[in-house]
Amino acid sequence: MNERTTLAQHEIARDLYRDPSRPIAERVADLLARMTTDEKAAQLGSAWVFQLTDDVALTVSAPELLEHGLGQVTRISGASNVAPPIAAEMANRIQQHLAGRTRLGIPAIVHEEVCAGLMARDATVFPQAIGVASTWDPSLNEQMAGVVRAEMRAIGAHQGLSPVLDVCRDPRWGRIEETYGEDPHLVAVMGVAFVRGLQGDSFDDGVVATAKHFVGYGASQGGLNWAPAQIPARELREVYLHPFEAAVRDARLRSVMNGYHELDGMPCGADRELLTGILRDEWGFDGYVVADYFSVRQLESYHRLAGDGSHAAVMALSAGLDVELPMTDCYAAPLLRAIDDGTLDIEVLDRAVARVLRTKFELGLFERPLVDVDGAAVAVGASASRSLAEQIAARSIVLLRNDGVLPLDPSAACAIAVIGPTADDARNLLGDYSHAAHVESLLETRDSANVFHVPLPSDFSLDDAQVGEETVFTALRTRLPNATVRTARGCSVGGDDRAGFDEAVELARTADIAILVVGDKSGLTNDATCGESRDRSSLDLPGVQEELVAAVRATGTPLVVVLVAGRPCGSASLHEESAAVLTAWLPGTHGAAAIADVLIGAVNPGGKLPVSFPRTAGHIPVHYRQKVSGGRSHWKGDYADAPVAPLHPFGHGLSYTSFETSSRVFGDRTVDALGSFGVEVTVRNTGQRDGDEVVQLYTRDPSASLTRPVLELKAFARVHVAAGASRTVTFTVHAGQLGFYDRDLRYIVESGEIEVHVGTSSANARHIDSVHIDVGATGSTAVAKRFDADVEIHDVTR
Repeated sequence: MNERTTLAQHEIARDLYRDPSRPIAERVADLLARMTTDEKAAQLGSAWVFQLTDDVALTVSAPELLEHGLGQVTRISGASNVAPPIAAEMANRIQQHLAGRTRLGIPAIVHEEVCAGLMARDATVFPQAIGVASTWDPSLNEQMAGVVRAEMRAIGAHQGLSPVLDVCRDPRWGRIEETYGEDPHLVAVMGVAFVRGLQGDSFDDGVVATAKHFVGYGASQGGLNWAPAQIPARELREVYLHPFEAAVRDARLRSVMNGYHELDGMPCGADRELLTGILRDEWGFDGYVVADYFSVRQLESYHRLAGDGSHAAVMALSAGLDVELPMTDCYAAPLLRAIDDGTLDIEVLDRAVARVLRTKFELGLFERPLVDVDGAAVAVGASASRSLAEQIAARSIVLLRNDGVLPLDPSAACAIAVIGPTADDARNLLGDYSHAAHVESLLETRDSANVFHVPLPSDFSLDDAQVGEETVFTALRTRLPNATVRTARGCSVGGDDRAGFDEAVELARTADIAILVVGDKSGLTNDATCGESRDRSSLDLPGVQEELVAAVRATGTPLVVVLVAGRPCGSASLHEESAAVLTAWLPGTHGAAAIADVLIGAVNPGGKLPVSFPRTAGHIPVHYRQKVSGGRSHWKGDYADAPVAPLHPFGHGLSYTSFETSSRVFGDRTVDALGSFGVEVTVRNTGQRDGDEVVQLYTRDPSASLTRPVLELKAFARVHVAAGASRTVTFTVHAGQLGFYDRDLRYIVESGEIEVHVGTSSANARHIDSVHIDVGATGSTAVAKRFDADVEIHDVTR
């Protein structure tokens, strides 16, 4: 570095924006005033890690890509195969270049995927989000996000592209596994917990959370990825926007990602009403919006709405989309052309840049751009994190059916057949946003038609270390020391090869119990059966797995089915004719241990479904929040060829023990628009085992001025109760939770009776009492929305 450069940097060091004692608003204004248009545009762009680094050293093209600075680095860990210390070193190398080799020394934000934990080599792989939702325990989700935060900070990353707040009621959609299910309240509560865990109490050690995909992405036509969503305005607000609003208002969410799809003719990435009107003007969101990968260019290439890249840039940036990911395309030369020719006002650019700079100052990147390389190996994949992952996996398992065959006796000297494509396969325990799945996807992208134009290096390879070592078979063999535990694959997840049927059937015939571990391979590759862009028209198991189940059942050996899948799946006969059925979803690298512990009773299953199980694809959509006129064929009721009721209802889940509940509404039965009422639920464990029950509180407004759902979840609590003991849950429900959007789309509370229903699933919730809402002579009033009830859990003393 020559003397002139050193002197210039010495002068910059005295600039106001480098002074951490000054207010962030002043620092942003000072830095923005110093920036050229090229430098401003660079803050709205991004680059893949493999564009910038190669085995730690910067690539030949990196100095040019970083000449004017950079907004974001895309997935140093998630798009490479390096160990955590190397990822940290790569992050440091990029930040050092930006600090020392660019005019203003602005650091970059490194973002990573964190749907099921940090998507990185050696990082802790948690269950996929649909499984986390099945715990009905938001505190676990917050703890999980805290682990992700620590691992991200250790490798030099600052923004996580989660949580997924899409409400999804269509299991054909491949990405349902990334969601928290069908109910807006459950999704909101789980999402808020994740945001709080990831962002922390402050950005001294916090990470920017990114709620996605804004909005209605999981309601696409036909369950097809990127397809339009047809959502009425009121339903959009009450169901699909609700979790995002909760994250913004209750958790101070700092980033939002747009959906790929369109709503009523307008792609979400160019919808000013969504990205500015609702998000910022109504809710007061003060973070920044990032593009889902390639979605700015898609305004031209996919939606055919923009004429070229420059037009797409103007549309997106004007709507409120601040940062282009995963690499700078339309926000590069096309954006600069729009500014030069006056198509885009420089104030629009400045507004977006200011949002990005503010976040970089909040994160402390100017003062602490580098991380401790040695510390990365200690923080990533720590034993405590792995224990939490196994705990969440165990608590996520939902026992759907049991005729008494479970739990297995861990001391019995019996013969156990463990059969199926996932019986002895650890890879299939992982979701589509695991590191292994994405490395597979990047390899397929490189080696086939590259629709994303990603410049992957030629030596990129998959390391088998990304997949866990333990399988359901090996976990059971360890836990059943007196049993003879053998395995047969039977068939693959997909395809029509039945060559392994005979071996599997013979193994089952000679066994006392047959455990079939069947389901999906999640990922983004062509052989994946669920995951992003792997949508399905059928809910039956892929390939010939249904035939394998039928063949094993025909032996007469008691059959336990373990579903390892990212969605509700399996034919009605599979569920209704098996001795026991449980769904483990996609439980991560520690899922095999969790499954085995549930099968032998070391863990008493307590998970509940966050989404209804339809009987067939022809029943879709199936969800519990039906209107009075919905959910049945009038006037006969059922379909001519099947019941309309779901195979398993929302909130359903069995246990190895039994519970009784008693409920009452207490306190003032008449409340005003700012008031609240109490509900007390006592849960008694009447069985012989300690266990968990999930108390679910629903309400119904039977006389509103607009039709309302027959039930709406408003509060819940997962309660651990020892055998023979009782515990009490007290809910304080606020009137602001009971409103709806009127004909003018104002959120209001009306005078009238509100029914209170309590149960342990949506199907058994019973009407226990009613409360009266009194808002005065007007009959209705606009109120501030409340997003959750207050919950307390107490032991019952005798």
